Amino acid sequence: MFFELLLRTVHRMDRRVMDSWVEELRLAWEQADAARAGALFTPDARYHSHPFQPPHVGRAAIEAYWSMATSLQSDVQVRMGRPLVDGDRAVVEWWTVMIDGDAETTDTGALVLEFADERCTNLREYWNLTEGRLEPPEGWGR
Repeated sequence: MFFELLLRTVHRMDRRVMDSWVEELRLAWEQADAARAGALFTPDARYHSHPFQPPHVGRAAIEAYWSMATSLQSDVQVRMGRPLVDGDRAVVEWWTVMIDGDAETTDTGALVLEFADERCTNLREYWNLTEGRLEPPEGWGR
């Protein structure tokens, strides 16, 4: 029993590490920095950018996806909610306003994350995009 508890404690994602990971992701998006984003993932990570499409597998594929996804974005302002952490898994909301192509947009969603050694091994994102710059509702991101 003691060793099971110890193992669970060792594999728990530290709150400060998770907050730092989320901040790095935010900065990578705002700066359109694919290498910075890629550094957050293990070499064999799986990044599911859409539930009905195959994942981007491996750091190089994740960086290529990020380069493509951010190539038409400008004036990007990302807000990240407070992550909910359970062991080596976490969920975090985001709220982003930007210019995508020629249109002002608001993109909001959530990331479902799995970690090993402070790097993400699996990411699933769910998002909604709408025209215009919208503010998040009261209480968002807590």
